[in-house]
Amino acid sequence: MAATEHGSFRKAGSALGLSQSAISRCVAELENKIGASLFHRHTWGVSQTYAGQRFLSRARRAIRTISEGVDEAASAGRSELGRVRIGIYSSIASGFLADLLGIYGLHHPEIQIEMIDGNPIEHISAIRQLSLDVAFITGTRNWPDCDQRHLWSERVFAVLPIHHALAKNKKLRWRDLAEETFIVSETAPGQEIHDHLVRRIADFGRHPVIQVQHVSRDNLMPLVALDRGLTLVSEAMTVAQFPGVVYLQILGEILPFSAVWSAKNDNPALRRLLSLAKTMADRSVRS
Repeated sequence: MAATEHGSFRKAGSALGLSQSAISRCVAELENKIGASLFHRHTWGVSQTYAGQRFLSRARRAIRTISEGVDEAASAGRSELGRVRIGIYSSIASGFLADLLGIYGLHHPEIQIEMIDGNPIEHISAIRQLSLDVAFITGTRNWPDCDQRHLWSERVFAVLPIHHALAKNKKLRWRDLAEETFIVSETAPGQEIHDHLVRRIADFGRHPVIQVQHVSRDNLMPLVALDRGLTLVSEAMTVAQFPGVVYLQILGEILPFSAVWSAKNDNPALRRLLSLAKTMADRSVRS
């Protein structure tokens, strides 16, 4: 391309910081590989052959494609482009996670955010395989081969039918719920809610009645309104309004939430998200 532009191997070499002989040798090697002459050699310089004209258009297209690829890679490295895959347990209707995703999206609008529901075991497995970038899950358990950081906590609420005898209370204790029937979703976080109920109600010498429903978390709410059982939600979910149900806080029940990710994951979009999350968590503690 430089030889065509300047019409001379010597001038092309000067423009590229190479010797005339280096340019001549490179062109000759390329001609040998192609099996056709790209230039007519003259005493005053060089001019393209027909084969050279055809090859030049392809060469320019290839260089342009490579240049665009370099720009895209650089943008991805600056987190201007790319994707971050997030495993979630808490609702994103409100609270810390909703604020985090909102601010992150505002500062990095070109990054695609992919949300995946699931239980912690599934999320951790995906993180180790680098098919998931980060998971926001309950608890502060140490997961082997993973990094983690506690970020925020949420209160726990029981969801009751509006006509339930306990609905008139402002808050509840676990002993108030020991004789109740509960419903949980088959999908996440149904299993964790099930296990949490068993642990808490067991303190009163009882095994709770828990029915598994093959519906999504949102579709549990109409079933609660129909008096099929109570359920539990974290604080972020309580902004969602469903007819016929009330949310009552369970005294003293707090769920810690942590971010878990792999130290081997070099996704720059993830690093930006974690940096923002840590900054927001630190500010929350100071306030």
